[in-house]
Amino acid sequence: MGKKAFEDHPGYEKLDEREREVLALLAEGKSSKEICFLIISTERTVDIHRKNIMDKLGIEDAADLVRPSS
Repeated sequence: MGKKAFEDHPGYEKLDEREREVLALLAEGKSSKEICFLIISTERTVDIHRKNIMDKLGIEDAADLVRPSS
């Protein structure tokens, strides 16, 4: 499995293991509801992970989480 574009983001190292897992699933196009079933969590927890990821990466738009860098 190759390196994902988001792994090159300078803030990626700030993410904990679960946040990295959630980010990878978001990059695959999974919804919060789908992710909560895959990681055995609640949808609310997944949304909190998404917010923490955005804060740590300095991203304001959720679409930028999975948008390829230019």
